[in-house]
Amino acid sequence: MMAPIPCLFPTLHPEYERVSRKEGRAAMLLDGLRLEPVDPDARLSLGSKAAEVKDAPAKAVLEAATAQLLERLHELQDLFHADGRYALLVVFQGRDASGKDGVIRTVCGAFNPTGVQVSAFGPPTALELRHDFLWRVHQVVPPRGVIGVFNRSHYEDVLAVRVRGLAPEDVWRARYDQINAFEQMLAQNRVIIRKCFLHVSRDEQRAQLQERLDDPTKNWKFRLDDLEDRARWDAYTEAYRDALTRCTSDVAPWYVVPSDRKSVRNYLVARMLVETLESLPLEYPRIDDEVREAARDFK
Repeated sequence: MMAPIPCLFPTLHPEYERVSRKEGRAAMLLDGLRLEPVDPDARLSLGSKAAEVKDAPAKAVLEAATAQLLERLHELQDLFHADGRYALLVVFQGRDASGKDGVIRTVCGAFNPTGVQVSAFGPPTALELRHDFLWRVHQVVPPRGVIGVFNRSHYEDVLAVRVRGLAPEDVWRARYDQINAFEQMLAQNRVIIRKCFLHVSRDEQRAQLQERLDDPTKNWKFRLDDLEDRARWDAYTEAYRDALTRCTSDVAPWYVVPSDRKSVRNYLVARMLVETLESLPLEYPRIDDEVREAARDFK
């Protein structure tokens, strides 16, 4: 029988033991910190508690882990772009000041700009209003090999349109099925869809809006419409709950991203995107024999 391996550090310094336990706990918390698709049959919680993660690791741990994920995301995007068989559409929705710009800036910072396109959706133009509500969206769906990022999206037509009374109820209610059919069609054409609702609490939104008022470099982001929408908080909560549960599917899942802490938000989104790309059978194209033969005498 093999003799037991002797302990190399029989009198480990208590401080090292403390650090080791701390790192082990952080690793365990990171491993369990991941997004799950919205369950259409469950009552979706969109209260203030759902906007934070109670046992999340420290900010420094999350930022270090996110940096590693972004490096991996950069590698995967190169492979995804070269493979060219799929498109990826990432939708970000959320209340005003929920961090859409911030998470897009963080995640897109990992991408080669030649393989990504970002589209922001404001109020429709006069021309867009003359078409169906999906017309302007379909025009900017990414082609294969490209990652498309939406800052707001076609979901505004069942959110803001509903809450502000911009269309009759029978019109916006019909759009749930129309959206599902649209996303199903995209999926059948190899568009991978992931949708993120950046969920912030009312207190966090207030703090972010106040910062826009106080910080001269952020004044330009502040709009009176933000305060009007804040006054409709409960109505928006119900509108989001309906949109997320009625328009989630296996091919176009919604994820609720707790976003009161930016470091948690960024880690969760980066991890979800890495796992999404890693799940695809991607490969670098090979030079075929005919091309290789033609290039044999290349000098």
